[in-house]
Amino acid sequence: MSDSLWTDLYHHTITVSWPLFMVWSAALYITVNVVFAGLYDLCDVHIAGARAGHFADLIFFSVQTFSTVGYGTMAPASAGANVLASIEVLGGMMINALTTGAVFARFARPRARLIFSQQAVISAEHGMPALCVRVANCRRSAVLSLDVELTLSRLVMGENGHPVRRFESMSLLQSHIPLLRFAFVLAHVIDEKSPLYELNHDELEREEAEILVTVTGTDEATGQNVLARGSYRFEHVLNGHRFVDIIDVDANGRLAVNYGRFHDIEQDQLWKTPEERVA
Repeated sequence: MSDSLWTDLYHHTITVSWPLFMVWSAALYITVNVVFAGLYDLCDVHIAGARAGHFADLIFFSVQTFSTVGYGTMAPASAGANVLASIEVLGGMMINALTTGAVFARFARPRARLIFSQQAVISAEHGMPALCVRVANCRRSAVLSLDVELTLSRLVMGENGHPVRRFESMSLLQSHIPLLRFAFVLAHVIDEKSPLYELNHDELEREEAEILVTVTGTDEATGQNVLARGSYRFEHVLNGHRFVDIIDVDANGRLAVNYGRFHDIEQDQLWKTPEERVA
């Protein structure tokens, strides 16, 4: 589907990058003032203090009118000039209000500074294989009342013979986290109830399977709801590995979190192959 700028202007204004937002704002500002300067020149209205034949003076008069500054050196001196200036003041007030609102909305939009591990791992959890993902809070303020949902997304053949995207919920050992100050490992046990139980790696790749992680919570500092998501294709899931511990104790006996090891993984010493577990 084509992406229409004008039918979804607010969304584009909020989601576009800051450099592009500033470029578009400057382009709109310049365009409006040049258009009105052209109208002043085309209608041959009299602007007191503006030099005849100097288009730049009309542009600067438009800037002063558009921003409602009015330094007093230039002023409309005819009925036509006053009509155009009044129209420009009204348009300027509306555009300035919309631009101010857009800038505030961009600053005030809540964003969760949560990071997810680059890879998911399958490690041993109470003697059973478990799919694990690590999530961490990058802000000094905690995130409260986190609700986490883990979902398996697969492209499967539907009853009508057409491929459909299927989403299957994956239960977590702990799906609700009262407070996330540093890091937490999410674990899904792969037992008989797991959608991964009877699927092998080749099947999952053929079905373009993907693990989706969605997190919702409340920022302690602002009180705003925050959302975050992560995803893992199965080429980024490692068997028989675990996350490296990131909690250290310093010389004073205080706990310290080493985020430099956040994405690091290692072999799981407790990992057993399916044959070893049966034996």
